[in-house]
Amino acid sequence: MPEQPMTKGDFAYATLREKVLSGEFAPGEVLNQATLARAIGISTTPLREALRRLKSEGLVELDAHRDARVAELTAAEAHDLLEVRRALDPLAVSLAATRRTDADITAIHAAARDLRPLRRNPGVEDLIAHRRFHSALYRASHNALLISALDGLWDKADRYRRLGLEVPRGKPERDRTTLEHRLLVEHLVAGDAEAAATVMRAHIAASLGAKAASQLDGTTRAHR
Repeated sequence: MPEQPMTKGDFAYATLREKVLSGEFAPGEVLNQATLARAIGISTTPLREALRRLKSEGLVELDAHRDARVAELTAAEAHDLLEVRRALDPLAVSLAATRRTDADITAIHAAARDLRPLRRNPGVEDLIAHRRFHSALYRASHNALLISALDGLWDKADRYRRLGLEVPRGKPERDRTTLEHRLLVEHLVAGDAEAAATVMRAHIAASLGAKAASQLDGTTRAHR
């Protein structure tokens, strides 16, 4: 069946979503609809459709006027994301350890080779490499609903990872993350579900998302 062409609304949605998730549109930034429509080269009707979709994902806020605003980062959402990932990521790798195929193992090894420790201002390639690695782990679980949920969480958590990168990390911490990635591969290949889940729980606890949650907690307290 031939692939359906992308509508103007789909194009606007994909364009704006990428700019929000990449940080090009900063949290709290006002998005003037008329200006955006001209920049993208579409009318305001498909643009509003795109903004409504982004609102449903919690990425933008719409008011009664013509402007939209990029959703702020909040401590509450950061903790919500952490709670869900603490539950789902270990589940994914434990399933992957018992269900991975030879093709999965090949994909995981290939993704692991491209990993580099993330620094404060990582390149796009480094961010993509980390997503590709975790995605390869998720896909090895062969649970479609779990994979879809974790893919969606990764998108939403990306904005918090960028905030987490603002917290200085020394070489020992970066080395520990590298070790955790290596152990995840080893345990999945060995079929050790329990060990894989244990490493993943530690990985999430020390993640950039966890750092962002702590940072936002401090900001919230400072404004009380």
